[in-house]
Amino acid sequence: MHGFENVLIVGSGGREHALGWKISQNEHVQKVIYANGNGGTSENISISPNDIEGLAEYAKNNNCFTVVGPEVPLSMGIVDLFNSFGLPIFGPTKSASRLESSKEYSKHFMKKYSIPTSDFQVFSDYDKALDFIEHIDYLPVIKADGLAAGKGVFVSSSKSEAVDSIDLLLNKRIFGESCNKIIIEKRVIGEELSMMAICDGNSFTLLDSCRDYKRVFDNDGGPNTGGMGSYSPLPEITDIEREYIAEKIFQPALKGMSNEGSPFKGFLYAGLMIEKHTGKPFVLEFNSRMGDPECQPLMMRMQSDLFKYIEAAENQALDSMKPIEWSKKFSVCVIMTSKGYPDKYETGYTIKGINKEYDPDLMIFHSGTKLNQNNELVTAGGRVLSVTSIGNTMKDAINKAYEQVYKISWGEDQQQFRKDIGAKAPGN
Repeated sequence: MHGFENVLIVGSGGREHALGWKISQNEHVQKVIYANGNGGTSENISISPNDIEGLAEYAKNNNCFTVVGPEVPLSMGIVDLFNSFGLPIFGPTKSASRLESSKEYSKHFMKKYSIPTSDFQVFSDYDKALDFIEHIDYLPVIKADGLAAGKGVFVSSSKSEAVDSIDLLLNKRIFGESCNKIIIEKRVIGEELSMMAICDGNSFTLLDSCRDYKRVFDNDGGPNTGGMGSYSPLPEITDIEREYIAEKIFQPALKGMSNEGSPFKGFLYAGLMIEKHTGKPFVLEFNSRMGDPECQPLMMRMQSDLFKYIEAAENQALDSMKPIEWSKKFSVCVIMTSKGYPDKYETGYTIKGINKEYDPDLMIFHSGTKLNQNNELVTAGGRVLSVTSIGNTMKDAINKAYEQVYKISWGEDQQQFRKDIGAKAPGN
């Protein structure tokens, strides 16, 4: 264990809460510390996830092994900084995390290493982008090049919608510098799937399948969000398909990153679309960290010791590890958000109805929560809670999650959530 008893989790969302909860089950980990955590995590320190110098100082003084949750500190080079001090940290370097921080880099990388992805063009000029839209015979997807907290993707259902999206990005620059360039790509029609792997630079171990829900309203209506819910596993994904994804997507990605001089160590996330007509997976995007909310059901179902795999990856020894063991049960995560999310919303409402009794089949992972001066749990963000259940069937898991969701409230009707998480999954 390197002699490191403490694990520092960088971040404050549901993903970080779930990672810390799982890592705390390792017998050698004495304390899991969160920077800066939330109202549901206990050992919080008030260092911002983006204060990478402050985090390095803390990790050095407190004998910490560090695990990075969100993408921004990765894109700032937190891993490079920790490496320069010889501090153990799990996550990709700044240059490796370009797979997420630049959509342009990522798409060119996929083309170069023959990783299946849809055709695309990159634009920084508004008129040229409009001209391109005018001459294509398909409905496009418009993406901001840089980081946009999961909200920089616009799926067009008409050409005029595509033009509006281009205007928002290139003219109104709603995500600032992330809008310097946009990617216009051909839309792939099919079923979405999230696959993640723990990577050590040379080899990787795949996690189980997962599906998340990006749109804010039922039946995939409304704008994209950071994620409104998820479930795992996808019973329709066969071992043969997993092998194909490993061989055609993850293997060339890891090999390619090594060739580029940026070996990928950390969680690598592939957002995939299984194309309707061919049944083949296309990569919609790579992320350089664990998905949120996919992390929550995956942690509920993982039977192996996550921290052992993270340590092995940090030491480039994943090859020596057995495959991860997964529960045969189903897990469902329903995200409860502040009303108005992902646009304008209010915070500071007292949260009522959280069941304090321990139930091994139900976890409430916190995101946008904090404790106020009176030690009451209040809302403090857009995505507030990840209500995550486990059940013998998909139906059991769905019922258990929603039973809890309907008990929780804040303000006068200030909470919103999707009511159809897992509803179309096989076996429900």
